[in-house]
Amino acid sequence: MDYHIKELMACRLSRELLDGEAVGVGANFPIARAATLLAYYQHGPNIKVTMGAFRVNLENADQAMNMAFFSDFRPVRWAESAMNFSTQMYSFHKLDTFFISGIQIDAHGNTNLIGIRRDDGSFKFRGPGSIGTTTLAAVARRYYIIAEHHNPRVFVEQCNVVSAMGFGDGTPGLREELNLPGAGPKLCVTPLGIFDFTPDTHRMRLHSLHPGITLNQVNENTGFRVEIPDNIIETDPPTARELKTLRSRVDPNGELR
Repeated sequence: MDYHIKELMACRLSRELLDGEAVGVGANFPIARAATLLAYYQHGPNIKVTMGAFRVNLENADQAMNMAFFSDFRPVRWAESAMNFSTQMYSFHKLDTFFISGIQIDAHGNTNLIGIRRDDGSFKFRGPGSIGTTTLAAVARRYYIIAEHHNPRVFVEQCNVVSAMGFGDGTPGLREELNLPGAGPKLCVTPLGIFDFTPDTHRMRLHSLHPGITLNQVNENTGFRVEIPDNIIETDPPTARELKTLRSRVDPNGELR
């Protein structure tokens, strides 16, 4: 392949984003950032791109810089507006979509960024914390789960702790019953394939396999039974145009590679 798997993941996600949408990207999430900027440059000039505290217009920017940290001031050169912290919290409720990951991801799209508990309730491993994903998973119109690693340690039947609820235990209508306005996760994108969720039980289901990946690899590296459709398709690889834009304007330093 003439592309890295993370480039394929970013390209596939970019096709999900629509012109005019408000898209949220975390402080240090290279695949999500690349997908958003690629969509902006390729087909969505009216996507509302926020870099740190600034809503930016990158139309005339040859390259979109990598932010060193969330409060990096340098994107101010492209700013159309700035937000204080309280405005940012309010803007969560206006997002069309965002991206989330987890140290654990379970069969019903729940994610865990808190940590792994021992039997006595103490933590043997701590993650970064929910960092806003609890609210975002509840209110964003839809969101996408991104996993940079696909193995049984990450993909578990049930999260040890849930920091952002996907579909709970899969009970139909559960999100509506809990008055969660967002639709929940639409896709889970991993180095092995694309996964969606069944409409009845909301259990994770294989949507497509990435080029060169087999169904056995998915089953062996997932800690729960994945729903398998009758027809398994292959994920469309990056186009030449996508790779050119990605490598020249979005990720010139090759962070994804």
